[in-house]
Amino acid sequence: MKHTEFAVKVDAEEVVRHIQRAEANTSGEIRVCISRKRTRDPVRSASRQFEKLGMTRTRHRNGILIYIAPASRTFAIVGDRAVHDICEQAFWEAARDRMQAHFRANRYTQGIVEAVDHAGQLLAQHFPKEGENPNELPDSIATE
Repeated sequence: MKHTEFAVKVDAEEVVRHIQRAEANTSGEIRVCISRKRTRDPVRSASRQFEKLGMTRTRHRNGILIYIAPASRTFAIVGDRAVHDICEQAFWEAARDRMQAHFRANRYTQGIVEAVDHAGQLLAQHFPKEGENPNELPDSIATE
């Protein structure tokens, strides 16, 4: 599927609302990136995009990126150092399984927002909101 076909089927405003709601309870940051490129290794591509988006420069190193490459029908969810230190494999598998089930049923927005909500719950549990809680990264959907 082409990037544009996928992007049209995603309700970006709904995704942003879920990101903002999730981040309201945590010092963590969540980004979504939809790639125009094909990738054979979505985790590697997501990791590169994580760097490009400045996600390694957050104060607590507790960001999560949901990376989707519709042209190759793949996606990956990656987290920064602090997230990996506390996160168990079951978290990543649950997020993957939720997204995959919705994507297979062509419910792209629902798949993304469930992954955002799942990430937000983990971040709120382990990295609760502190004081003013500045938004360190944009909430909009990124593209590459």
